[in-house]
Amino acid sequence: MPAVTPSGPPAPNVGFATTVGHYIPDVRFEPARDPDMEKITDKIAALPADANYFSLEFFPPKTPMGFSNLRDRLDRMSRALRPTFVNVTWGAGGSTVTKSLELAEICQRELGLTTCLHLTCTNMSRQIIDKALDDAKALGIRNILALRGDPPRRNEYFAADDNPGDGDEFVWAIDLVRYIKRTHGNYFCIGVAAYPEGHADESHPLGQSFEHDLPYLVDKVQAGADFIMTQLFFDIKAYDDFEATLRAHPSGAFKDILILPGLMPIQSYQMIKRTTKLSHARMPDGLMARLDAVKGDDDKVKAVGVDILCELVNQIKEIKSRTAGPRGFHFYTLNLEKSVSFILERSGLIPPEEDDGSTHYAPPPSILINGSNPLQSLQEHERRKSSVGSDPRDRVIVLGRPASYPDYEATALEASIPAEPVNTRANTLAISEGEGVLGREATWDDYPNGRWGDARSPAYGQIDGYGVSLHVTVAQALQLWGTPKTTEDINAVFIRHLKGELSAIPWSEEGFNAETSAIKDPLIRLNSKGWWSLASQPAVNGLRSSDPTFGWGPDNGFVFQKAFVEFFLPSADWKVLVEKLQRPEMRDVICFYAVNAAGDFVSSDTDGPPATDVQGRQVMREASTNAVTWGVFPGKEIVTPTIIEEVSFRAWSEEAFGIWGEWAKVYGRGSESEKLLEGIRGDMWLVNIIHHDFVDQNALWKLLLE
Repeated sequence: MPAVTPSGPPAPNVGFATTVGHYIPDVRFEPARDPDMEKITDKIAALPADANYFSLEFFPPKTPMGFSNLRDRLDRMSRALRPTFVNVTWGAGGSTVTKSLELAEICQRELGLTTCLHLTCTNMSRQIIDKALDDAKALGIRNILALRGDPPRRNEYFAADDNPGDGDEFVWAIDLVRYIKRTHGNYFCIGVAAYPEGHADESHPLGQSFEHDLPYLVDKVQAGADFIMTQLFFDIKAYDDFEATLRAHPSGAFKDILILPGLMPIQSYQMIKRTTKLSHARMPDGLMARLDAVKGDDDKVKAVGVDILCELVNQIKEIKSRTAGPRGFHFYTLNLEKSVSFILERSGLIPPEEDDGSTHYAPPPSILINGSNPLQSLQEHERRKSSVGSDPRDRVIVLGRPASYPDYEATALEASIPAEPVNTRANTLAISEGEGVLGREATWDDYPNGRWGDARSPAYGQIDGYGVSLHVTVAQALQLWGTPKTTEDINAVFIRHLKGELSAIPWSEEGFNAETSAIKDPLIRLNSKGWWSLASQPAVNGLRSSDPTFGWGPDNGFVFQKAFVEFFLPSADWKVLVEKLQRPEMRDVICFYAVNAAGDFVSSDTDGPPATDVQGRQVMREASTNAVTWGVFPGKEIVTPTIIEEVSFRAWSEEAFGIWGEWAKVYGRGSESEKLLEGIRGDMWLVNIIHHDFVDQNALWKLLLE
């Protein structure tokens, strides 16, 4: 049977949120679907023994614009690629839970995609778990990937009225597997995670070890797990050993179970460096050398990444040929489509086309005229070609002028030219791969830059989609940041990080890149004042793209940067600084955004007299968008990979203030350190200041420090 078998386009379903963490789906009539075939295991069991299949993973975008754009991307990818199922990552609490369920509803009910919902269990109450499972059931979701989530915390993690329940506190993923089986029987098809190279967690003194993990994986499968999905990896030997060990395990637990290898397309050099660091997935030296050779050019990195992933897919096919049955693959898309589309097409994983939805042309009986058949050319091409004016929508034909709105108008000449429908599967795949004008529009956010990308992008935000997290265990947090008692202790954490003495702060698990050394001294002065910096960059004026410190992009280009800095500062200091930033002479010199934990927001866009139109009427002031990094390259449009704007700043600020709370939970409720950190969160403002003079490298620091 085909990989995806929707029984027709379901009616749109829009759920709605009530209180935080609760989601009520909108129940409407849907075309009948076989509920059993919504289980992943049943779908795969129905495939031919020699078939390939794959799944795609998505996370809920941070912004409403990103969410809207992901809806269009999902529709296009589902038609072009036909995944067997899709995964939706889970938010660990609050509004992220609602976003996960909204995305799952779009996939399952609106687009007709068999959906697997991630569910993390640690640091969550039984009531939240029950609500999530009930919501999944209401949406018709039959598949759950049961995960542990962040390392378990103390009971102080829960609110006073949020009792986990006697005997039902979730510490490990196996607790969630057993709970789902006990409360829902066989309704859900349950998957569990596995780590071909071992799970890296300081809870075990030996650290990362697959041999240490193996007994726990056996227990999870014997507790009722139906399939295994692996963490991402690039070391094919590690995966070969992993699958061979499981298949030959004396318990027999893994003899016939589905094992889906997790693969991540390489979208950019910095992204894959960060991802492998967080996941502790080893990048073999040979593969790393290929990426190092092109690391300054995103296009080349992406092309090499496609080659690497295609090689991995072919190697995995060989490994899986030793076991009877279909061969499966799971792709962590990061909400992007171009690379994964190239990989799937080049690796031959896209299922055969059955019907692309275009109209069939049924020719009349053949008539021979003077021994020839005038309809022969039509018979050779069974599918009828439409004109440009009728697809994707009927367009108005305009005369005597060019089409002002090409999506809705066409000239007489354009309307007379036959064209393949743009919604054919082949054309949709070409769009997903970035071909033509439509392809450029579809993959405009092809190079993700985390929170510094465009907030309209489905890929904007954290790559894991799990919400606010310290990305370290309690033991690691204590080792890194100690037990702060005063604001001077916090100063020391930030300054030691700037000096390279600490590998991470709560807001960043990464070290500084080479360009930060150019502004290290002013940053240390800033942090010594108790203005704690989270992000910054120096000004750059037209350096070669080959510059060893600041260069990026294709050869023979020039790169530019505006200086900016983002930092926390006390409310008393903010009152003084904002007066300086709001002086009339600063209006065209800087742009700033500022917010506190209560949500009070101030920016240079809202500062000053109201905007007026040409007739003197007051109009809404347009929010600024600041490209703070850009490059000019031969034969290319200007590239702007780093953008700061109000929407992205607001989205990030929620997380930034939430991290204060996560750090406070390390020390337990009522402790001196917890009170200090919670008090700081309530008093601080988060400020981002951009200086437009990129010629004067010291302009921003003169403003803040002199």
